[in-house]
Amino acid sequence: MNVRKLILIIFSMAIFLGANAAKTSEKRTAQLGKPDLEKIARETTDPESPMYYDRLLKEFLRNDTTMTAEEFQAFYYGTLFQEDYDPYRPAVNQRLLDELKPIYAKEKRTRAERQKMLDYAMQVIEDNPVDLRQLTNRIYVYEQNGKYDLARIWQYKLNHLLLVIASSGTGSDKENAWAVVYPQHEYDFLNLSGTTVTDSRFDPAGYDVIIAGKKGADGAEHFFDIRELLHQYFLKHPKEASK
Repeated sequence: MNVRKLILIIFSMAIFLGANAAKTSEKRTAQLGKPDLEKIARETTDPESPMYYDRLLKEFLRNDTTMTAEEFQAFYYGTLFQEDYDPYRPAVNQRLLDELKPIYAKEKRTRAERQKMLDYAMQVIEDNPVDLRQLTNRIYVYEQNGKYDLARIWQYKLNHLLLVIASSGTGSDKENAWAVVYPQHEYDFLNLSGTTVTDSRFDPAGYDVIIAGKKGADGAEHFFDIRELLHQYFLKHPKEASK
């Protein structure tokens, strides 16, 4: 699957954005290419930089659509260089998550159940703003509750995070692997683009290979670059590197 095709698939979900906005955003984000992680690390940790992470975080959490494609890229990959970053961080509020598991499995949910989903999504996003799964749940609740303006805003943000990942490569091999900041994003990214994950394996060179395809079709290999993710993890957990 090439990057342009994947971008078009992702944008087909953005029913609130409008055709002209989608085309403009697709063109701009497709030009981002692979992230310059050294530059992003430098800029997102510099309080004097317009790409300083704390500034981007405040902008991301606002209920508006003013962030540019470049800001989304810096914000997403800037996550790697934050002091509290942990790619294997434990679940937020495990008790509430356990209560939600049967609710997630339902086809229809009551308003009270949707509110519980929203409460948890907000807790997770406060802890991890780029949690793709809980951003999706937040949008779902807004839509179901008739808050279409908020749904449109947060769909815009989710789409642009997905497009940042899509623009980092094609996923076809190691040289063109998609770069992610959390392992879970590999599965969420593919699932949200309409493919079903069937298997996976780890390449010791620092890549995850996910087998996924359309329902009823043979799965294809999709490569994800997790070298920087692992580098940052082992910097904070040096004992794990020696195992």
